[in-house]
Amino acid sequence: MTQPPNQPPQGGFGAPPGQPPAEGFGAPQQPPAQGGFGAPQGTPPPPAQPPRPGYGYPQQPGPYGPPAGPYGQQPGAHGQQPGPYAAPGPYGQPQPPTVPQPGYGYPQQPPQYPGGPGATPPPGGTGGGPFKGKPALVVAAAVAGLLVVGGTVYAVTSGGGDGKQPVAQHSDDPKASGTPVDPGDGSGDGGADPDNLNDGRRSGEAKVLWYKSAPDAPANGADAPGMWITGKTAVKAAYKQVFAYRVGDGDPAWGPITFPQKICAVTSAKSADDKVVVAYMNGTSDRAKCNQLQEIDLDTGRKGWTATVADGGLFDSAISVELTISGRTLMVGRSESGTAYDLGSGKKLYDKEKYGASCFPTAFAGSADRLVQVASCGAGGSNEHDEISELEPATGKVKWTQPVKKGWKVERTYSVDPLVVYMTNEDKKAWNISTLDAKGTFRSEVKVDEKFAPQCGWALLSTDLQGCQGVAVDTDTLYLPTDVSSGGNEIVAISLTDGKAKWRVKSPTDESMYPVKTEGGKLVAYVRPSYDAGGRVVSVPTTGATHTPTGLLRNPQHTADIEGGFYDGQIDWVDGRFYISTARLTGSDQAKEKLMMAFGN
Repeated sequence: MTQPPNQPPQGGFGAPPGQPPAEGFGAPQQPPAQGGFGAPQGTPPPPAQPPRPGYGYPQQPGPYGPPAGPYGQQPGAHGQQPGPYAAPGPYGQPQPPTVPQPGYGYPQQPPQYPGGPGATPPPGGTGGGPFKGKPALVVAAAVAGLLVVGGTVYAVTSGGGDGKQPVAQHSDDPKASGTPVDPGDGSGDGGADPDNLNDGRRSGEAKVLWYKSAPDAPANGADAPGMWITGKTAVKAAYKQVFAYRVGDGDPAWGPITFPQKICAVTSAKSADDKVVVAYMNGTSDRAKCNQLQEIDLDTGRKGWTATVADGGLFDSAISVELTISGRTLMVGRSESGTAYDLGSGKKLYDKEKYGASCFPTAFAGSADRLVQVASCGAGGSNEHDEISELEPATGKVKWTQPVKKGWKVERTYSVDPLVVYMTNEDKKAWNISTLDAKGTFRSEVKVDEKFAPQCGWALLSTDLQGCQGVAVDTDTLYLPTDVSSGGNEIVAISLTDGKAKWRVKSPTDESMYPVKTEGGKLVAYVRPSYDAGGRVVSVPTTGATHTPTGLLRNPQHTADIEGGFYDGQIDWVDGRFYISTARLTGSDQAKEKLMMAFGN
């Protein structure tokens, strides 16, 4: 990998003039926060705290293995120190203490301080580049020591960008609260539009195809994980149930599946034949495990095989698990091991356990053809470090392993194929986004001097490698949204070959725009709603000289408050329809909570 030119940055890109590049690839400029599109409903903001130092660029070795850069290479030009793995090192510089900045709403749970005592650096990709004293938001850390949290999040409220704080609405009138009466439990009347949500729709605006309220949840709230869209059904989990709606009109596709205890994990992606696996608790006590598995056919609602996940060794129970699909394999990850099952039959295939002197698998990520494992090695010792490996999904055979230098932690995978990983170094207050090739060799690192804000969720007791939205990757390009305190942001297209910016495109409105996916040689992006306009879905050409957004869908203005009010929202664009759903239920009994909404022409 070539060294970046030592010349003045243009437009905020590149290394500071006359300053040697350091590794770590940037510094998060915003606080850890849970990802998703939408605002908490009736949740007060966490109390402000005194600012603490943000993430800067390390001047010391970074994570990985051959010469300088994050992969462990020797010092290169400009006198930089070795970084995390195997090429000339990332950019960076120390960051000063910062002050809070207002956003569009509040985090749904209090995150930890970046770099604070005992805190975990924020996985999810906030940050990038020397920010020369730009402020960062600091939020209270009321949850002790268990949260691994995502990148910068601005939750949309009906207040738009006018600087006003959101106000929770409490009303028994569904129209006053912006919530329809259809309960979302299969008993409603689907596409009948009971609240006349399409009345007053302006020329050129999309239709509200359907809209569902959430089931009741306990007073302390409940998870609503996962959202899966097939050619026929839109399926959503919430608390103890899984609901399915016909994509066109929202009528029940099949009756709700109800579990005896709360759902605690799901496969974020569906299989090629539209199957998912849901995990639920085996009880309600403090010792209850997230160890009950149920396979579900998304199109028919047929319940397939079931299994009980065994505990691992000492300190390796199934209290919390992560579920990952890779081809025809389901990997169930515990804190220090994993068990693979055949996705078709539920038959156990193999275990991934301790290897070497002291290496334990801690997280997994999968795609149609690849399964990636992250392991923690030598915990507490002088050789403590992470390792990334690729496994043969059907057998668990290790194809390659890439050690990461001490102090660097693999937090997220922005993509598995190609493999793009986000890492942090808490001691150095630094981050790194790197690409590995098919053999596990370091390929490139992001060199763009920018603040980035993909939307990444919470990961309790486990590492949610694939828990980010608002980021997209194709064969040779990474698409990341910039982080702005006001006005429209930009999406930056970054080369996976050299880590440099290829082009950037500005949001067509004064609200932030986020990558959703790439399809047909174009980038599909979502523009958040504001107080006077619904959200938009746009298409951006990824090749050629111009990258002007073209509108695919413009959601109605009069439902913007509903669209922007989904708690920690999850989004998708499938077959010309836009879907948004909640990822968390607050348990409020003063008004029906939102569950899911679909727009289309």
